[in-house]
Amino acid sequence: MQDWLFKRGRRERVIDWLSLDSKIDSTIAESWERFRDVWNAGTSFFSRFKITGWKRLLNEAASEGLSLGAGGFVVMYALAIPAFHEFNEGKFLTGQFAVKFLDQNGNEIGKRGILHNDAVPLDEIPDAMVKAALATEDRRFFEHWGIDVYGTFRALATNLQANEVVQGGSSITQQVAKNLFLSSERSFQRKIKEAFLALLLESRFSKRDILKFYFDRAYMGGGAFGVEAAAQFYFGKSVRQINLAEAALLAGLFKAPTKYAPHVNLPASRARTNEVLNNLVEAGFYTAGQVHWARVHPAKTIETRNPNSPDWFLDWAFEEVQRIAAGRGAYVLTARTTVDLNMQKATDEALTQALRNYRGNRIGSGAIVLMETDGAVRAITGGPDYGESQFNRATHARRQPGSSFKIYVYAAALENGYTPTTSVRDASRSCGRWHPQNYGGSHGGGGRMPLWNALAKSLNTVAAELSFAVGRDKVIEMTQRVGITGIRKTCSMALGDYGISPLEHGGGLATFANGGKLAKPYAILDLVSSKGDLVYSRDRDEPEAPQVVERKVAEGLNWMMNKVVTEGTGQRAQLDFTNVAGKTGTSTGPKDAWFVGFTGKYVGVVWLGNDDNRPMSGGTTGGVFASPVWHSFMSVVHTDMNIPTIPGLQPHPVQVSEQQRIAAIHPEGAAAGPETQRTSSSLMSDQARDALRKTAAALRKAGGIAEPPPSTTPNSTGSTPGSPPPPPPNKRADGTVPADHRRATLGVAQPPLDGTPARAVP
Repeated sequence: MQDWLFKRGRRERVIDWLSLDSKIDSTIAESWERFRDVWNAGTSFFSRFKITGWKRLLNEAASEGLSLGAGGFVVMYALAIPAFHEFNEGKFLTGQFAVKFLDQNGNEIGKRGILHNDAVPLDEIPDAMVKAALATEDRRFFEHWGIDVYGTFRALATNLQANEVVQGGSSITQQVAKNLFLSSERSFQRKIKEAFLALLLESRFSKRDILKFYFDRAYMGGGAFGVEAAAQFYFGKSVRQINLAEAALLAGLFKAPTKYAPHVNLPASRARTNEVLNNLVEAGFYTAGQVHWARVHPAKTIETRNPNSPDWFLDWAFEEVQRIAAGRGAYVLTARTTVDLNMQKATDEALTQALRNYRGNRIGSGAIVLMETDGAVRAITGGPDYGESQFNRATHARRQPGSSFKIYVYAAALENGYTPTTSVRDASRSCGRWHPQNYGGSHGGGGRMPLWNALAKSLNTVAAELSFAVGRDKVIEMTQRVGITGIRKTCSMALGDYGISPLEHGGGLATFANGGKLAKPYAILDLVSSKGDLVYSRDRDEPEAPQVVERKVAEGLNWMMNKVVTEGTGQRAQLDFTNVAGKTGTSTGPKDAWFVGFTGKYVGVVWLGNDDNRPMSGGTTGGVFASPVWHSFMSVVHTDMNIPTIPGLQPHPVQVSEQQRIAAIHPEGAAAGPETQRTSSSLMSDQARDALRKTAAALRKAGGIAEPPPSTTPNSTGSTPGSPPPPPPNKRADGTVPADHRRATLGVAQPPLDGTPARAVP
């Protein structure tokens, strides 16, 4: 059988390699020739566009410009993303609610809502008001596209020439963007956001809409937002009725309402008004003769300002009202709040004085929160000057708490087997490349000490090791239970490397101050509609606070925090009439200084720093600078000795001594219990009680009623009823009694809130 693989006795080749090689060579040669033809054709075609000389130079410049423009677009888009995140449509809808606020006793303390929003349409705002604002703030408003480049360079040149900031470069649109979405911190990042938001506003709204936003949202001093509320506040009439002089005064307030408010500084206000009138002439809106009458007949203001308006508190309370009332169908409301105006004044004065004293330490800002141990907020000071910046640092600024965060780390440790006397070592393991070190730079000496002593000394190494040993997830879970959100799991989280607002920090601290029950900060006691219907009542609508931390854990932590104040870094916060528990805190830089602490009655939080995050002077710590501020207002807000005992501590010796003194004077009151004692000694003075007796006797005599038999029981002053009361000891020449003596004599100590006897932790 002849095999097809063989021919003439030889194997026939299956693949003809010579033929394949020939085909490959020919294909490559043909492809190359074809490519050369296409290349030559293309070259011939594009050679028609070859340019030389100035045309080529222009083309190269255009090409480079296009490349740089593309790169610049990418960079600008990256910078614009944070600004776009700030844009919130809800900011335009604040006119939905109109709220009148009362203090807890029913006295009106302020208003928020549509009163200072869109009460007057733009068409009804006088021409003088519109022109005065444009001439002073942004003459090219209807010409630019959100950013007045020419005006910015003009202001820069003017400021350089004067060697100080005398003229602003922000357009009206940029100011609207700042008022709606941003804080007033002076930083490059804020200016970038402001510029992009201005462009976004110009693309979304008309010039008339933006001008209306400006007239409605600008702060005009005295707690008034917008020109309508300002006209009512300063002149007692609608903005529709103001004249040129009054319009010029209002326009002068846009720059610095506190500085130029007529109630604050009348000469400065008059000078600023004349400057606005000059601007009207320079801009060509009025002639010199037309503004002359306004110069010789300046605006007359009425006295309606409430210097004690708790504006920081009201801003936050208004946010709370909107949250609570959402979906309830009522928009004109009266809200009874938790604020105490005397305490508000004390915190305001404490921060103002501190910033004045600490000016040399490069501390430019601060915030204070004061609340009761159940979360009822009594005072909020959100910054150094509400007129200059309405950004509420107490409620909205998230700053690094530093070592004050350690209270949550130690609380987690106490929940997981540690006790205040557990022996710990001044050392810690590393976490990646991070090595914890104590204040001053040491990495720990390795010595052993009880847990409470490590907290009192604020050792970073021990806190970091506790977070690793207990588990950082458990520390985060602890913060969430007490109402603090946003803490992230990092190596240095035990040292407070993530931001917390002072209000949130105060709520977390109050949870331990009351024995472990959740103390979410609140401002509203009840809401009543315009028809008189009770829309919301805290007692009715809010559930009982849950126990989120075991009482023994809270007691142990409180005992340790008391050691911080008596033997540790917070000694400047000690009060001589009651126990204090607290913790100091200082962030890296130092950029933040804190003291958070409480008595048996009040919780106080103090933060000091700078809005632009600039470091303070070296050596600035919470223990040295924030603790004295806390002490200054806490010494004032405790007006009597009716202070519960902190869970985990024994009553303060001064309180025990005062209770024994009252019991010796009023043995029947002592038997009746603390409530009776409190009524007889705290709520009414001896002078008032004697005056009431005399009035009752006079009424009986006038009505022919027989006098009751005289009592021989001595009163609290040691005299019999009817005899003139002796003058109080330590009385000053002006008739007042020193605060320290007043605190020591007005009341008595009270047992813990839950009625259980206080006990010390070993």
